Amino acid sequence: MQAPSERWGELFVAVQSQHVFPDGKTFVDCEPKMAAEVILAAYAQAKEKSDFDLKAFVLKWFDLPPSFSSGFEADARRSMSAHISALWPVLTRQPDQATDGSLLPLPYPYIVPGGRFGEIYYWDSYFTMLGLVVDGEWEMIENMVRNFAHLIDTVGFIPNGNRTYFLTRSQPPFFACMVELLAEHRGEELLLEFYPQLQREYAFWMNGTEQVRATNEPYQHVVQLADGQLLNRYYDYGDYPREESYREDLETAAEDERPDAVIYRELRAGCESGWDFTARWLADGKTLATIHTTDIIPVDLNALLYQLEQTLAAAAQLAGDQTQSQVYTQAARARKAALQAYCWDNEEHFYRDYDFRQQAFTPVKSMAGVYPLFFKMADFQQAERVARVLKRDFLGEGGFRSTLVATGQQWDAPNGWAPLQWMAYRGLLNYNHHELAHEARRRWLANCQRTYDQHTKMVEKYRTDDLDSAAGGGEYPLQDGFGWSNGVAQRFLAEDK
Repeated sequence: MQAPSERWGELFVAVQSQHVFPDGKTFVDCEPKMAAEVILAAYAQAKEKSDFDLKAFVLKWFDLPPSFSSGFEADARRSMSAHISALWPVLTRQPDQATDGSLLPLPYPYIVPGGRFGEIYYWDSYFTMLGLVVDGEWEMIENMVRNFAHLIDTVGFIPNGNRTYFLTRSQPPFFACMVELLAEHRGEELLLEFYPQLQREYAFWMNGTEQVRATNEPYQHVVQLADGQLLNRYYDYGDYPREESYREDLETAAEDERPDAVIYRELRAGCESGWDFTARWLADGKTLATIHTTDIIPVDLNALLYQLEQTLAAAAQLAGDQTQSQVYTQAARARKAALQAYCWDNEEHFYRDYDFRQQAFTPVKSMAGVYPLFFKMADFQQAERVARVLKRDFLGEGGFRSTLVATGQQWDAPNGWAPLQWMAYRGLLNYNHHELAHEARRRWLANCQRTYDQHTKMVEKYRTDDLDSAAGGGEYPLQDGFGWSNGVAQRFLAEDK
């Protein structure tokens, strides 16, 4: 399973550094028409010619990746809900055949986000499933869960997406949530079926725990805090430029004095968070080159691992292993206590990311602070205080903004993202903040509806202030489709039924 940089070597560097395609993801998703050795031999000869055209060479020897949903003809007479239902087949990939490209083949059909994202994405898929539930697409949900189980069984964890260049990192661990969602339909015995994969998922995130205990030094995803408690961070095994953003990473690394390899790993870890990129990870709060993701204990990641530990405890109980169930239960209790100790800001009345190097909260408050409410880790007083901050600071005309700072990064203000609207909505309902939850839901749906009425499409992210302007920021143009926007909107719309 060679990544494109390994497979194509000098050709890869040439294509990505010379910006042959506007989007660096295009080339790494291309399918070669011939064996690698044939193409590389042809390249070695062709590049020596005075009239060599690199783009023409690539187009001769590679098939460009399809753009899912790009050929879809929207019908303005459809409601937004009917439009979303009509998009599911368009965004469906059938079981993959092994190829010479970067795609990791999956054995079951699955939904892709759309646009430039023509593969399955880990955390996107949970929010896509929310809409599939509304449309009764339980077979597709089960197929997607089985695909993730397949990835755990074959590569040892769930990568960012099913591409060879994603094999150094994962994404926010929503697999337990997916299994729980399917279990609501199939019954709790389903937990037993996926218990082995849930255990392997946990082992991936907790790998190196004994080493951390022995040395008191962070290792991969695991960090030991000053009082001996363990929490987790985002981390990528790679310390070289992202293959899909090669040129961008070279440019970012050139702007900072730290070793390039350090910056590459920090950028990659930021991608594992799913928030690529945001002021959450920036030392100066504004400049990408100051990124230091691996110094930070993120609220959202640790809330998700708390949920995973609880799910494992329930699965072990069903398996009749009371001892192991207690081990997982105790791990969840310890994580909850640690998160409360290190991530609850009693002055700001909000859950914050914690910089364990500086032994202080990071300066950027974000919507990651709602995750403890979603997973019922907060007490009612904390939830009341979080709700006040959300209403006062985060709620815009078109929904919750991701952070309170505008940096030009796509996961900062004024952008709002579907998954964060859902996490906040359900989290608020868990603590009986119905009025705020439903008002936020109403504003988000109105935002989606406005874009749909104007352009007959769903998009990846939305602005929460100037609703007549498209969301921007990040390393690529605004994408149409769009998996998780469809899923959350469909689920929100179903609240009225």
